[in-house]
Order: sequence, then structure tokens, then C-alpha cells
Amino acid sequence: MGMLSLPGFLSCGKKKDFSLTYEGDTSCTDENLERGNWSNKTEYLLSMVGYAVGLGNVWRFPYLAYQNGGGAFLIPYTVMLALAGLPLFFLECSLGQFASLGPVSSWRMLPLFQGVGITMVILSTLVTIYYNVIIAYALYYLFATFQKVLPWSECFSWADELCSKTRIVNDCNTTFHGDVIRANYSFVTANNLTCINGTITYKPVQFPSEQYWNKVTLQRSSGLDETGKIVWYLALCLLLAWIIVAAALYKGIKSSGKVVYFTALFPYVILLILLVRGATLEGALDGIEYYIGTESNITKLMEAEVWKDAATQIFFSLSTAWGGLVALSSYNKFHNNCYADAILICVTNSATSVFAGFAIFSILGHMAFVSQRPVSEVVDSGFELAFVAYPEALSQLPVSSLWSFLFFFMLVLLGLDSQFAIVETLTTTIQDINPSLMKKLRAPITLGVCAVLFLLGLVCVTQAGIYWVNLIDHFCAGWGLLFSGVLEIVGIVYIYGGKRFIEDIEMMIGKKSNSFWLWWKICWFFITPVLLMVILVWSLMTFSNPTYGSVAYPTWGSIVGWCMIIFSVIWIPIVAIVKILKAEGNLVERIVSCCRPAANWGPYLERHRGERYSHIVDPKNKEHEIPTVSAIVY
Repeated sequence: MGMLSLPGFLSCGKKKDFSLTYEGDTSCTDENLERGNWSNKTEYLLSMVGYAVGLGNVWRFPYLAYQNGGGAFLIPYTVMLALAGLPLFFLECSLGQFASLGPVSSWRMLPLFQGVGITMVILSTLVTIYYNVIIAYALYYLFATFQKVLPWSECFSWADELCSKTRIVNDCNTTFHGDVIRANYSFVTANNLTCINGTITYKPVQFPSEQYWNKVTLQRSSGLDETGKIVWYLALCLLLAWIIVAAALYKGIKSSGKVVYFTALFPYVILLILLVRGATLEGALDGIEYYIGTESNITKLMEAEVWKDAATQIFFSLSTAWGGLVALSSYNKFHNNCYADAILICVTNSATSVFAGFAIFSILGHMAFVSQRPVSEVVDSGFELAFVAYPEALSQLPVSSLWSFLFFFMLVLLGLDSQFAIVETLTTTIQDINPSLMKKLRAPITLGVCAVLFLLGLVCVTQAGIYWVNLIDHFCAGWGLLFSGVLEIVGIVYIYGGKRFIEDIEMMIGKKSNSFWLWWKICWFFITPVLLMVILVWSLMTFSNPTYGSVAYPTWGSIVGWCMIIFSVIWIPIVAIVKILKAEGNLVERIVSCCRPAANWGPYLERHRGERYSHIVDPKNKEHEIPTVSAIVY
């Protein structure tokens, strides 16, 4: 790259308004030459939307809405978005953009809590291992749709006697020689008898898609104790998923920012196509009524569980407390309007969840109509919705291969967007440790990270792989994140100082009135931390050992799960203790010292520091950080 002239450099930093466009000409070079910036505002917004809008929007929210009162669920969902989701989302975006640092190094603002950032990175690492396995499942199904006949559309050679697309009568009451008897259905049909209404019982059958998922796709073993062999085609799909991630991130945000134009936008096109197709099918209205229509139950709002589900869904759906929001926002230009971004992205995420529900339930309603079952018997969430119920519904449509292809292609894209951001969180942490090394060797380091994560994920594509995926999800995507979220907001608002943090934000987006900040102060100082604490305590009180369907986990499996979560959160006290031991003075003075910002805390670039941070040491200078037990806490 040629030398940059001074006039050209200054024109890139020329301050403009705080609209949704970046300051200066987007064709100019990066504002932060060492770390780099997003090429333009659109790439940042699409990356953030892709990160927040993931598989949970499609396979969890619609089920929660159906389970918790249908349309009535939108009331607690919207309330929790305003009280818990949006405040924490705005806080994390502001933190990353202000410091231009990732989730670990940004805790220079409060060294005592730097372990919170490490916990976020470790949890993201554990989750990214199994998240790509889910993408591998979707890739396998995607390739399967190229067959002339969908392999899960009928009970083929792999099926057993329980496989059936329709309900099979087991027995019933019938009249035989003037007496009412209980008879096997084969006896009833052999003697040309009829069943008495309301007395029929059915055999416990399984859809072809369910048996295909367990017997063919997963080759599922009996439990976690039976590891079995590596399922080779899933391993290849996992390798392909990691190759795609590595290719998209080989230049960091400069390359992934181009990919998200397709991966973030095309799922909306597919959702719209599925919705239009689903709305034209018989029974679609029944499905939508169960989702959000006349079956809505406003009395559900009186149940605390409904509000807890709404708050939990908002918290996890927006991807707060993972570290990814901080990492992605750290590549923004300093005067970007992160306030408008936060509102736009949160509203888009929530609207996508509601929109996806219509696409899902319209086709599930048709499936219930065809199979002559109530909608409640075909509705499910998680893996069962994505790889059993919905594929079964799509297999009953004309040109089923096309609709199945579109659905699984959408799942792949939704998963990849989130995966890009999670891996970028890890590489951003590495970059903050050694910016010059990352600038020279970004591609090899990114490839190395992906290779290691691929190898760690191989256990999840064994015959017991689904049990490992469920185990990691059960422990690592739960209360550990809530714990990090609580400490994050308490540390920033109550120790670093909410007023000081607001002044930091105003350095980026301009001075705002007291009335503007009133709502954010109420949420940050009281409502949001209290809500997160309530959800955390509730989660701990209702915590149960993991199961997969009817399969219980062995004791050692639960121990492994607890070890994962303990390993993730234990860095919070360890780092705090090490920081205190390295400080000077008596115990109280040391603690107070560690609760003050580090000497190099502040805006990354000198021209953004103003009078408030004119005294600080260069943030790129690591000599002023207190050394800890790990290089990651530099």
C-alpha cells in the first residue's frame, strides 16, 4: 500500500452528522490503520444482524410463542426487549466502539473485572465448537435434497416397524355378538366391525423424518457412554463448514464484510418464499392460529414462567454477553452513531423472530392437516423442529426437494453469519494481544484457529455426537452467560461509573439532553441488572441434569458439563486476585486501585481523546498493564 497523504487522511476523519452513514467518505482508508475498520456502515449492520439473527429465531421463538399464549407472548417479549435486551446491547456496542478493543482488552476500564471478558471468550469458544456441528447437519440435509426422492419422505430400508406417516390404530371398543369388548384393531377389521367413537388408541409411531434423523443422519448410539465411530459424512460436512468460515474470515472483517451481503440478506428472501408458499396450503390458517391467532391466551401473562421465557429469549437472541458485540463494534469508526445502530439491529432481530414464526407455523399447520393430527402434536423446537418436524412437513409438498433445499440453505446461512462473528471474537482477542503479528499473519492464524476448533468438534460427529452437542449447549449457553452479563453491567455502571460511561458515549455521538439519558439510566442502574439477576437465580433454582429426549446422561457426563462451566467462570476470581496481588499498598488500596481504569484506558486514537483523556498513556502501550497469569490478560 502506498504512502497516505496528510490531506487525504484528514478528510477521512472529518466529522459529519450522526446519521446512519459513516463519517467521511467510505472510500477513504481506515481511520484506525493498526486494527482496521469496516469498509462501510452497511457491512457492519449486516454483520451485526447476521450475528444476532441466528437459528434460535427460527427454531426457538415460534415454539415459545405457541407455548406461552401465542400472540399474547409478544407483550412480555416486547417489554423485555426494552428493559433488558436493548440496554445491554447498546452498552456493549458503545464499549467496543469507544475503546476499539475486543471483549478482554476493553476491561482496561475496570481491571478487577477483566476475567469477565475472558469468560465471554471461553464460552464463545465452547459454543462455536458445537455450533458449526449444527451447520454441518444442515449441510448434510442440504446435499440430501439433490436426490430425486427425499430420503426422509418415506419409510425406506433403514426404517423399523414403528415408522409410519399416518397414525396406526392399536385397539378400540367394539360391539361383538351384542357385547362391548376391547379388541385389537386387526380383529376389528377381520370381522368387519367398527370402532366405537372416542375409544380408539393409537400405536406409538414415528415419522420417517424422525427415524432418518436418528438412524441415518446421526447413527445415534444409546447414550453418551457409547461413543461409537466418527460418522464420516458428518465429519466431511463439518470440515466444509470450517473451510467456509476460514475463507470468509481470512482477511478479517474486510472479507467477512463482503460475504454478509449474501449470508445476512438471502435468508429473508427464503423466509418470504416459504411464508408465501405456506400461506397457500390447506391447514395453514390452523397453524398460524396456534402461533399467534385466535388460540392466543392472554391469561398466560399472569404466569411468571412466561415472563422468564421472554426475558431469556431476548437475552440469548440478541447475543449479549458473548463478547461478539464488543468485538464487532470495536472496528467501527469512533463517531459512528452506535445508539441508532443498537435500536435498528434489536428491532430487526425481534421482527425477524415474529416473521419466521409465520413461515414455520403455516407449513406445520398444513402438515397437521395432511396427517389428521392436532397442530400441538406436530409442533416442536430445536433439533426436532429443524431436522424432524419441518422436513417432514416439506416432504409432503409438491416439488418437495426445492422447498427442502431452500429451508436448509437458509439454516446454513443463518448459522454461518453467527459463526463468523463468534470466530471473529476469538481472532479479535488475539489481535489485541499482538496487533502487529495479527496484521502480518492474519490468514494463517485464522486458519489455525479454525483447524483447532474443527479437531475439537470431531467428538460431536461421533455416534454419540448429538449428546455432546446437547451437553455443551445445556451448560455453556445458560447461566454462565447470565453471570457474565450481570457482572458486566454492574461493573460498568456501579464501579466504573454510569455517568462516566455516558460521557464516554457522548464523545462518540455528541452531547445529549438529560431527558434523552433518563430511560437508559433507569435501565442500566436498576431494571436491567435486577432482571438479569432474577433470571440468573431462577435458572440456578430450576437447573436440572441434561437429557436428550428420554435418554438420561451418566453422572460423569454432568461432571464434564460442570467442569466446562467452572473452567469458563473461574477466571473471574482468578484474574481479580492476581490483579490485587500485583497492585501496591494495603488490601483496601489494592482493591481500589484495581477498580480504577488502567493508565492506557481511553479512545484508541489520540485525536479522539479530547481533554478528558489527554493525560492517558497510549492504549497500544502494554507496559502499563498489570501482568497476569496469562498473556490473554495483558
